[in-house]
Amino acid sequence: MTTLPTFHARSTADEVVEAFASDIKSKNVLVTGTSLNGIGFETARAIAKYANLVVITGYNEERLQLSKDAILKIHPAANVRTLLLDLSSFAAVRKAAAEVNAYPETLHVLINNAMPTSGVYSLTEDNIEIQMAGGHIGPFLFTNLLLPKMLAADPSISGSLPRVVFVSSIGHRQHNGVPIDYKDEFLRGKPGLTPLVRYGQVKSANVLTARQLARRGRGRLEAFSLHPGGIWTNVFDGGLYPELKAVGLVNDDGSRNEDFPGGWKTLSQGAATTLIAAFDPRISEHSGAYLDDSVVAEDKCAPHSADMTRARKLWELTEDVIGEKFEW
Repeated sequence: MTTLPTFHARSTADEVVEAFASDIKSKNVLVTGTSLNGIGFETARAIAKYANLVVITGYNEERLQLSKDAILKIHPAANVRTLLLDLSSFAAVRKAAAEVNAYPETLHVLINNAMPTSGVYSLTEDNIEIQMAGGHIGPFLFTNLLLPKMLAADPSISGSLPRVVFVSSIGHRQHNGVPIDYKDEFLRGKPGLTPLVRYGQVKSANVLTARQLARRGRGRLEAFSLHPGGIWTNVFDGGLYPELKAVGLVNDDGSRNEDFPGGWKTLSQGAATTLIAAFDPRISEHSGAYLDDSVVAEDKCAPHSADMTRARKLWELTEDVIGEKFEW
């Protein structure tokens, strides 16, 4: 029997996929938010070496094609498919989900990585603040629309239960987490809400959603959330500089603070925890858990995002907003 390695904060995406190559080879995987120089792209790039199919998504067709071209340049034999997906629009999510559900292939792993972080407050066509729409409600809807297809996969053939992964953040620990007691505040925030605080609320929602999904799908699917670490990505190209500076991530000139506590990770190191959550068979018994530095790290999860009563309430609130209850 091959002994699997122990992973840690500096483990890389390539180290993880090499360890689980035999598991990945049979899998069809969808990764949302795969723009160049982002964690989602790095995740998809690493998976593409071995996966049967990798579906990459984005809301900009030209940038999405650039990502596909970049992956194929590295792995010419990879099977990469593009999917236009705007997670901030209910209509666009439903259209993209219908396209995936029409694929002849099943879907084994869904990685919810995308997150809008422009740093500018705006409302979507559905009258929802854009970070909550694109970072929680859209992924929630997309996941539930794809779950019947995922659950139809035969575990005896794929070798494992379907997995759903939510890329969260240490930012989920801010304040009291996602507001679930006031619907309007949940949907549109309250006066004076800053983008970084809202980001934390959305990331708290990701952790709670993974927990409730694991509870509802017990024995049929597995779900995880995670903190990828501090990675300098295209997220920092947005309008968050004042807030990032205030928390010590960014210097006066906009460059990253090299003395950031815990240190920065490379893109490959940042994608490693996502890949552990997606493929490591050793964490199956911990479905619903929060990961950090490539290991299960429940001790690093804020109490408000580990509360199963809050997880259930958030699920029901999100269904109410969408106007649909999901039974699969």
